[in-house]
Amino acid sequence: MNDAILQAVEDFVSTPWVYLALYAIAMLDGFFPVVPSETLVITLAVFAAANGEPNVVLIVVVAAIGAFSGDHISYYIGRKSGSRIYAKLKPGTRTRKAYDAVARMLEKRGGLVLVVARYIPGGRTAATLTTGATGYPLRSFSFYDTIAAVSWAVYSTAIGYIGGHAFEEEPLRGVMLGLGLALGITLLHEGIRYARERYVSARRAGGVAGEEPDEDAAAGERAQEKAKRR
Repeated sequence: MNDAILQAVEDFVSTPWVYLALYAIAMLDGFFPVVPSETLVITLAVFAAANGEPNVVLIVVVAAIGAFSGDHISYYIGRKSGSRIYAKLKPGTRTRKAYDAVARMLEKRGGLVLVVARYIPGGRTAATLTTGATGYPLRSFSFYDTIAAVSWAVYSTAIGYIGGHAFEEEPLRGVMLGLGLALGITLLHEGIRYARERYVSARRAGGVAGEEPDEDAAAGERAQEKAKRR
C-alpha cells in the first residue's frame, strides 16, 4: 500500500502540473488560510532531495510567486471590505485580538510585521487584510511582501530538503521529518507568544485599573476609522 502511494506521488511530482498545483495552493493560502501551503512545499522539497524531481529552485520560485499573489489578493480584499470584515468580528475573540494586534504593530513597526506574519498560519491573512484596511501604501506593501514571500519559500523548501536528504531511501519518512520540524518551530513560536501575552496580562493586572489603555482595541478602532474615511 505504501509503495503504491509513494509511486503515485512520485509520478505526479515528476510532471509540470505539480508547479501549477503549488502556485494555486500557495496563492489560496494567502487569503484562505485553511489551505496548508507549507505542507505541499515541504513535501515537494523532500522528493526533490530524494529523487531530483521536482526542481528545487522552481519550488522556491513558484511558491514565492504564489504567496506574493495570494497576499496581494488579501490586501485588496482588505482595501475594499476591511471595515465591514472588522465590524463583524466580536470583541474579545481570538480573531478580533489578532486583527487589533496587527493594527497596533503596523503603526509601530510598519511592513516588518508582514515578514514575521507570513510564518504564522492565519496570522499572514490577518496581517495582509489589516494592511489593506488601514490604507498602507501598496508600494511599501509589495516591497515587504516580496521579502516575506521569498524568505518563507526558501525556509519551507529548506526544511523539506533537509528531511529528504536525511531519508533518501524513504521519502515518506522525510516528509514526516520535515513536517515535524515545521510543526516544532510553529509550536515554539506559539509558546513564546503565549508566554508574552501572559506576562503582559500579569503586568496590566498588577497596575492601577484604568491606568493603561487597551492599545490593541484602540489600534483596531483607528484602523476601522481610516478605512471608513477612504
